[in-house]
Amino acid sequence: MRNTKAFKEAVADTLAELAHQGVTVRPGTVADTIEQNIRTVAERLGIQERSAWRYFDAVGLAASITRQRQAAEDTSASGQVGRAPMPPVDNPELALILAGVPDALEENGGDLYAVILNVAVNAWMAGHIHGEDGCTGCQDKRPTGTDWQARMDTITTMQPDITKWFNREVWTAALNDTGYGVTRT
Repeated sequence: MRNTKAFKEAVADTLAELAHQGVTVRPGTVADTIEQNIRTVAERLGIQERSAWRYFDAVGLAASITRQRQAAEDTSASGQVGRAPMPPVDNPELALILAGVPDALEENGGDLYAVILNVAVNAWMAGHIHGEDGCTGCQDKRPTGTDWQARMDTITTMQPDITKWFNREVWTAALNDTGYGVTRT
């Protein structure tokens, strides 16, 4: 399906409409969505995929993606960020993980996969540690105990300005100082 002219035009038209609406989405994500939609239409209507293209609407799909994006942004702006499963917005441990990204990228020679893996593992462990506060079976299993707030206070004491890493400009400057950056190809 992806090698057909109709598919390529559908992706291009949808991306153009998204750009017109001021929404940036990874082309692969749009392509995956279109492929899934065409297959679903063909399956539900009992027709061949090539016949399902007559039901494709790039403007409608772009509008749907835009609405979903706006709903996600509205949820973030309404204070939903910082609630489970998200840590508080000024969480020192999250800031510590963010702060480690530019250094990790520099240390491993720009291996983005290794950096993302490191961030994911650290975030996973931080979530586990936070969850241990309410776990009676986890008491006294860690040298620092299970007092999450004490852990946050320790991080803040060791690095009082740790929350500066939530400032996108500070983080981007640190990333650029490593000689690495993000470019779109």
